[in-house]
Amino acid sequence: MKLVIVKYNAGNIQSVMYALERIGVEAVVTDDHEQIRAADKVIFPGVGEANSAMRYLNQRRLDELLKNLNQPVLGVCLGMQLMCKHSEENDTECLGIFDENVKHFSPVDVSVKVPQIGWNNIYDLKTGLFKDVPDNSYCYFVHGFYAALGEHTIAITDYVQSYSSALHKNNFYGVQFHPEKSAAVGEKILKNFLEL
Repeated sequence: MKLVIVKYNAGNIQSVMYALERIGVEAVVTDDHEQIRAADKVIFPGVGEANSAMRYLNQRRLDELLKNLNQPVLGVCLGMQLMCKHSEENDTECLGIFDENVKHFSPVDVSVKVPQIGWNNIYDLKTGLFKDVPDNSYCYFVHGFYAALGEHTIAITDYVQSYSSALHKNNFYGVQFHPEKSAAVGEKILKNFLEL
């Protein structure tokens, strides 16, 4: 299987590579259009800021490429947010693969910390991405922005309010949490993605 991780100016690619190595899979990190198009599966990870990430994608025409891929694509954290329609982070137009908008956590209770950092549960799990993953499993999150609930929601998490911790449309999947840092549950989700 040819697995590609999309290279753009967003962090955490290394930890995704390590997680894949742990389950016995090698990936190529590239922003080369031909290599991405030829891959069996594509992972679009990211930690960083939406506006500068979108600018990088637009400059290299990776935005159009990503939107038109036909193989399974998994967006992780910022990657998933960039697959949505719009982000409140610096008023950023995103890829528009998912109809959901990305909003900033605005807790009424000042004791609730933003960004959310740490373990939280995912529930109401749908699609083969979560095959054999128990409802209310715990995953690791680091984020100050979230994708609203919508027609593409396939997992829900509660923090400040309920939001989409995973999205799915056609061949596109996105997870807000970090499967590469989510222990056995995260490994299972990565394996499920590779088997889609």
